[in-house]
Amino acid sequence: MNTSKNNSKSKFKQKQNKVELLLLILYVIGFYIFCIHHSLHLSRDHFSKLRGLRIGWLFSPPRLNDASDDQWRNFRTNLPILSLVFGIFTLLANIFRKLFHLRARGMSFFWLFLSLIYISYLHGACILFIFLIASSNFLLVKIFARAKYFTFLLWIFNLGFLFCNRIYQGYSFSIFGREYWEYLDNFRGTFRWHICFNLVVLRMISFGYDYHWAHQESRFDQEKHIQRCHVCKSGKNCYQILQERNAHINDYSFTTYLSYLVFAPLYIAGPIISFNSFASQLDVPQNHYSIKEVIWYGLRWVFGLCLMELMTHLFYFNAFATSASWKMLSPMDIFIIGYGVINFMWLKFFLIWRFFRFCSLIAGIEAPENMPKCVNNCHDLESFWKSWHASFNKWIVRYMYIPLGGSQRKLLNIWVIFTFVAVWHDLEWKLLSWAWLTCLFFVPELLVKSATNAFQAKGALDGFIFRELRAAGGTITITCLMVANLVGYVIGPSGFSWLISQFLSKEGLNVFGFMLLTFYVGTKLMFHISDAKQSMQ
Repeated sequence: MNTSKNNSKSKFKQKQNKVELLLLILYVIGFYIFCIHHSLHLSRDHFSKLRGLRIGWLFSPPRLNDASDDQWRNFRTNLPILSLVFGIFTLLANIFRKLFHLRARGMSFFWLFLSLIYISYLHGACILFIFLIASSNFLLVKIFARAKYFTFLLWIFNLGFLFCNRIYQGYSFSIFGREYWEYLDNFRGTFRWHICFNLVVLRMISFGYDYHWAHQESRFDQEKHIQRCHVCKSGKNCYQILQERNAHINDYSFTTYLSYLVFAPLYIAGPIISFNSFASQLDVPQNHYSIKEVIWYGLRWVFGLCLMELMTHLFYFNAFATSASWKMLSPMDIFIIGYGVINFMWLKFFLIWRFFRFCSLIAGIEAPENMPKCVNNCHDLESFWKSWHASFNKWIVRYMYIPLGGSQRKLLNIWVIFTFVAVWHDLEWKLLSWAWLTCLFFVPELLVKSATNAFQAKGALDGFIFRELRAAGGTITITCLMVANLVGYVIGPSGFSWLISQFLSKEGLNVFGFMLLTFYVGTKLMFHISDAKQSMQ
């Protein structure tokens, strides 16, 4: 009797889930039809007031293309030459590796040579600044690596140069003497070196920590990891084992170090890779991805590029943001533009990071994947940051979060970490506002998570209530995340009060209710996706 009752309850629950899923999908389809239709009208009605639009190439007659984002415009414009340069570099590297059986030392010399050609074009005479700071960091690491206060020195040195580089805008050669050095300011290259140097700072810290830990007993249980990791079980090497396994002490040489800092495919934008992982793959190329998988990875990137071209020709989301035209829009328009800006940013970084990672994979170096999840499939802050700039998150966990005390001091650590993330990006108040707003939103989420981990559903009603509370929490989190990103990247701290006033108006409250309902539906749909993935495993 009990078995038949349980079966009937299970069938009823499955049927209920199917009906719920169908209703959620229908709502989402309706929402996106509404967003697309409304966005097309917004772009058509306001294009004359927007800055950064250029003649495009899609449709007949050609539509205007949103080229208002400097980062995307520069990448898209230079994409052909970047593809040619990295195609030649990776082809030469693979040929020389096979012809001369080059291993770690040989490949470090070869990639250093190619990378110096590359950054000499980018930065001109300013590579002298890079070389001097990098050499100083190398000496500091080699001399003080075994000292108890080493990590303090490492952080002070690198943070000091991070701030000075920004404050003095990459310095001027004239400060070293007008008579002999000033003429070098005429050869500063095509790209500001101190912008790229933010990533170099992360690599210098990675080298310092990895060399410091190489002199200590490793806490990484390789055998235990292999038993749990499906990649390592298959005879391949996952990124984690490459990162956690100490490189040979001879691999911490000056040439390998410099090669790591300026490795051409990952130099401009990353993804960020640890020194241990880079050095081990110089010696033995990555075997995680087969040739077919790398080709398929590249084809998927091409599809993403086509999607971006379609998006920027049809919807001028970023142009609205940069032109400050959103101030004259209704609350519903602001919501759609804000949602569109976040999706544009996600697709932009998705394409930039995956292009350089693809080039690195061809060269035999696997870097962590950024954007492993779609921005529309994250219902809490923790999963959002783990999947947005995932390689940076791995770097933060390894070199900041764990050394600061890990989960034992989580509520304190997030303030230190997000403040660092903000100043690492740039010295701007709106980025600090974004960081501290994110931390404020993070605190209740962490408290709720710790409470729900202790909660155990005793019946169907408890399970239903628990799921609905999680959905409500996801709704609030997505709303807070959207507000934090709009303040950090679009309207700035000064626009925060204006944004609140707009959504507290009579029309704004209705839009706010619609926004919460949409995010609630989206969160419930994410639950169904997560359940489907778990059942497939």
